Amino acid sequence: MIRKLLMPLVFLVAVFSFSSCDLDDDTPNFYFVSLAVTEVDMPESFELNETYDIDVTYVRNDGCTFFEGFDVVKTGQTDREVLVVGSRLTDEDLACTQAVEEVVATMQFKVIFTGEYHFKFYAGKDENDEAIYLEYDVPVEGEATTN
Repeated sequence: MIRKLLMPLVFLVAVFSFSSCDLDDDTPNFYFVSLAVTEVDMPESFELNETYDIDVTYVRNDGCTFFEGFDVVKTGQTDREVLVVGSRLTDEDLACTQAVEEVVATMQFKVIFTGEYHFKFYAGKDENDEAIYLEYDVPVEGEATTN
């Protein structure tokens, strides 16, 4: 008898506990941001067909901003613009530290062309709100082989 009364009560408690969650809330709790690069550990030269780990130092503005990855845009055969992408949490109940810190992330890059690569890493904006870049030219050693 008690079991018959207890089961509906447990069911009602479970239903009411889940009903407090608003599953229809589709408001984003983050947005993407560009993170400014301060330094790049770029090799002096590349070898054709090799993959390199390139350490990129960027600024993390607060405790609610997180590294998401790199956006590498090919603007020419061997020209690349690189942006460090972060996400910034927007939860109003979240207390974010205001500590600014420099963080290192590693970008993998495969060399598939001969000549010289030109990289432009986004480093923020100047006083006129214009984008500024750290630029690096890296020659490729080794010749393409023909069969």
